[in-house]
Amino acid sequence: MKRETIAVSACLLGVNCKYNAKNNLNFKVIEYLKGKEVVLVCPEELGGLSTPRIPSEIQKDGKVMNQEGLDVTDNFLLGAKKTLAIMRQAEAKSIILKDGSPSCGFKCIYDGSFSGTRIKGKGITATYLQLNGIEIIDLET
Repeated sequence: MKRETIAVSACLLGVNCKYNAKNNLNFKVIEYLKGKEVVLVCPEELGGLSTPRIPSEIQKDGKVMNQEGLDVTDNFLLGAKKTLAIMRQAEAKSIILKDGSPSCGFKCIYDGSFSGTRIKGKGITATYLQLNGIEIIDLET
């Protein structure tokens, strides 16, 4: 019998792929994944952004801008599409994402002002995956 395959934001498993070249290592996620097949993804890197990279936030018009004013929306969309393609190839039907990021946020994102203010909302990858039938597993509640 094939074990369940779950995709995971790579930063949650200790990969230094965040914008600041750090990670969000989460032992609750590690414990949850025991006995499961795991596929690591970083939508922002998959979209062609470097690590480290200039912080980005979703603006009120839906575009993703980095802190220097560069429109990186296409990178975020490409990362979302590549994440889904990897998940489909691995037959993963669910994903654990890092909430808050402009890619992976599934309950909240930053408000676009680069002031550290979080608002209710979804990131580009989280939205795209849900529109394509992928379940987001919430281990943060």
